[in-house]
Amino acid sequence: MNIQTSVSFQTSYELLQKLMDSAEKKTLNNLKRFDTRLVLIEGGGYEKIWLETQPMGGEMYAKRNMEAGLNNHLLFMEHQREDGRLPGSIAFIDGKITPQFNKFQGFCFPSSALNMYYLIGKDPEYLNLLYITLEQFDTYLWNVRDSDGDGCLESWCKYDTGEDHALRYGDAPDSWSKEVPPKNCRIVPMASMDIMSFSYSSRETLSKICRIQGNENKAEFWLKKALSVQKKIENYLWDEEKGACFDRDRHHNVMNIMTHNNLRAMHWNSLTQHMADHFITRHLLNPEEFWTYMPLPSIAVNDPLFRNITTNDWSGQSEALTYQRAIRALENYGYDHLIPYLGEKLFGAIGETCIFVQQYDPFTGKPSLESLEGMQDSYGPAMLSVMEYAARMYGIHMEHDKIYWGTTGGHESLYEQIWGKHVFKIKNSGFQSEAFVDGKKIFEAGKDLKIITDINGKLLDLKQFNTHADIRQIKTFL
Repeated sequence: MNIQTSVSFQTSYELLQKLMDSAEKKTLNNLKRFDTRLVLIEGGGYEKIWLETQPMGGEMYAKRNMEAGLNNHLLFMEHQREDGRLPGSIAFIDGKITPQFNKFQGFCFPSSALNMYYLIGKDPEYLNLLYITLEQFDTYLWNVRDSDGDGCLESWCKYDTGEDHALRYGDAPDSWSKEVPPKNCRIVPMASMDIMSFSYSSRETLSKICRIQGNENKAEFWLKKALSVQKKIENYLWDEEKGACFDRDRHHNVMNIMTHNNLRAMHWNSLTQHMADHFITRHLLNPEEFWTYMPLPSIAVNDPLFRNITTNDWSGQSEALTYQRAIRALENYGYDHLIPYLGEKLFGAIGETCIFVQQYDPFTGKPSLESLEGMQDSYGPAMLSVMEYAARMYGIHMEHDKIYWGTTGGHESLYEQIWGKHVFKIKNSGFQSEAFVDGKKIFEAGKDLKIITDINGKLLDLKQFNTHADIRQIKTFL
């Protein structure tokens, strides 16, 4: 793998230009050497690579640095334990790469890891390693994390789902390294939509890998196993009347707390379309719950458990990491038109100071500058989110064998992606865009569209970023 990548972006949108320039510069400080391996750490005071952020972040940053993007996945795969457990984080301590197994720390891994297979040029050895990793991790989950045998996987500590200080976990420990659940806690072991989604995402990705490898029978096997997990989520954690999933405590009681974790499940694609539609229309877009001035608080703002705490706490404020996850979550279910709105909200909240922090007040959008470790800046998920929303809105995103082009209107811009020997470019006048592959014009299009082509620029599909966008305003040249 020796694919050189880079991004250049110029725009008349002064705030976004400033944010992009600052994010590009500050993200360089999060590139670190773990021994001989270049990685992109989380930053903002977090000096490790975390399973909940850094594979996803590495895949996003592969646009600019393929080596770091790949290592952010390989290090987790290479340090998988014999029993299948993946490290929740990996640190570099006293000159040694140190995997840490005292939490799951989320699992934003399978979809980004599969996309890396395409981005690095379809290495079959990488794909086989990914298959083994996911199969072994899924086996581990079902061997260990259904301690009461009810068919629903469990979270045993706050850091299993990366919900630091979340009140909904009650007296659960922050971390937990044992292979049996903690005793005498009020909530955990908790039947968890997150941990169930870990399995769903693993199995769905295993099915896709088998299909790539030409093994249709095995692909169907894994798809059926994935759908069995989805069915359990629907039957056990989903409340049709309320239109949301709810975890259950150790006594199997429904935890009637309206959490953003439903959006996380959408990131893992573990909800059905019906479930996602209901959650979005009834809750996510409800200004009394999640669609606040600064959308996407961790807990609905009208929930009794919501707390507007300014330091690292998943009991309330809107998290940059949620904005990062939301992109794939919304795209999975056809809600692409919400992405520009969220992007604008994030740009405005960060503002001219270009200080990139973890949390934002959902009522005012004010950044929470003070972390538990002191004043915060250069928090990776905030910087990567800015760059990724800009790519979706005004630029280029590469997913599997497709190119996604954004033609959001209102500003002049020029976005160029260099990918090995290829150059992808989109020029936006504010109301019309022109796209080029290796210097050859491939289309002209109107504003506020998401246009999907193959790698050579042949039109495959298009979507609207708002309901007023005219899908007829496209002229192709291939």
